[in-house]
Amino acid sequence: MPVRRAPRAPARRFITWTALALMTVGSVGYLGSAPAMSVFGLASVSVYVLPAFVFLVPVSLVAAELASGRPGGVYNWVREGMSAPMGLLAVWCEFAQTIFYYPALLGYVASTLAYVIDPPLAGNGTYNAVVIIVLFWGGVLLTSRGAALVARLSSSGTLLGTLIPGAILVVLGVAYLLQGNHPAAPMSAHQLLPAWSGLGSIVLIVNSFFTYAGVEVNAVHVDELRRPGRDYPKSIFLAMALVLAVFILPTLAIAWVIPAHQISFTAGVMQAFDALLTHFRLGFAVPLIAIALAVGALAGMMTWLDGPSEGLLRIGRDQGFLPPYFQKVNRQGIEVRILAAQGTVITVIAMLYAFIPSVTRAYWIFAAMATQVYLIMYVLMFIAAIRLRRSQPDRGGYKAPALGLLCLLGGVSSVFAFVIGFIPPSQFGHSNRLLYALLILAGIVAIGILPPLLMDRLRQPAWKT
Repeated sequence: MPVRRAPRAPARRFITWTALALMTVGSVGYLGSAPAMSVFGLASVSVYVLPAFVFLVPVSLVAAELASGRPGGVYNWVREGMSAPMGLLAVWCEFAQTIFYYPALLGYVASTLAYVIDPPLAGNGTYNAVVIIVLFWGGVLLTSRGAALVARLSSSGTLLGTLIPGAILVVLGVAYLLQGNHPAAPMSAHQLLPAWSGLGSIVLIVNSFFTYAGVEVNAVHVDELRRPGRDYPKSIFLAMALVLAVFILPTLAIAWVIPAHQISFTAGVMQAFDALLTHFRLGFAVPLIAIALAVGALAGMMTWLDGPSEGLLRIGRDQGFLPPYFQKVNRQGIEVRILAAQGTVITVIAMLYAFIPSVTRAYWIFAAMATQVYLIMYVLMFIAAIRLRRSQPDRGGYKAPALGLLCLLGGVSSVFAFVIGFIPPSQFGHSNRLLYALLILAGIVAIGILPPLLMDRLRQPAWKT
């Protein structure tokens, strides 16, 4: 009788380090942060580069070591390195920052779409509130149809709405300068560093930290590289170069054509497109660009909408942090009840756009709150990484070089950014600093700190599934 051979195990599939670099770019690439940075003019280059080295690189390499051999994401990393309550705080902060992030992101979309309808609407708070609410709930509806649809929409939207419009903006800006036009912002070498006018003058740097937030989500793919020790650092540095190009060049293009005091934090990208396309007698393309940018931003929202909420669902089920009501999923396995609860809070926050006098201020306040909450998670991650390296030195997987130095650099820079985030930017004029700090603190406590404390105290063994 012929000998029956055992079936061959399927060949392991690897990804290239360049592919991982592009995935990383896709997870953080978003033009909405460009206007806030463009007020620095040429100094925006250093405003982007410095956080890249003191924050982006440490986060990427440390997250790679934690993800390699330690599945389960940030909750398991911090739980093993510190404690279960701290792990809950970390995963909640990863989820909660999106509650502030979505109103800021969709405020940018609303201002962008105003150029399709009526540009002055970009500064109308009621219009922004309505658009934010409608688009978020529309995103929830699409997400509830399953992860496959979300993946297709987000990948194509990033290309059509971020990379291509960004390249067009840069090309138009360069052509504008080559015609002999003078840039609105000085471009001499001594402008490379931001002008110092007190702490308020460097507050916008905090926004560039949030620009790189989320890069750790791709660290889970480190074991899919053929040579993780060599390939992962290469992918990170390539991604950093590409991310800097995606952010810096469009930011400079805005600074070339729009004076700093006229730049809107939400509509700045469209201000630049409107000015450049009108200058080159291509004004008919303004609505098309606006729609493309809106698609790109919505693609970014779709990428984030399911991930953090799914992580919260898993922890809620495994550890009993969530009541059974919030553990229910639909036929596609999407945690729609968590998304609905999140949407309710976002709807309330969006309504604040109608009451805060300046849309730009509302955008900045929500972006600052999102950054502050997310930075808490990063500080916990760096502390957990150091303790895990000491307690489990022989744990297999990728080993980040100079882990202690990376954690110290990333942790200190995160704490510094967190503290600076309580100061209003100089662009706000003579704002009440105490009132601003109390507003940011109230948002952090109400959304970022209080819920996980209550979840830990109120959890029940019967809620574990």
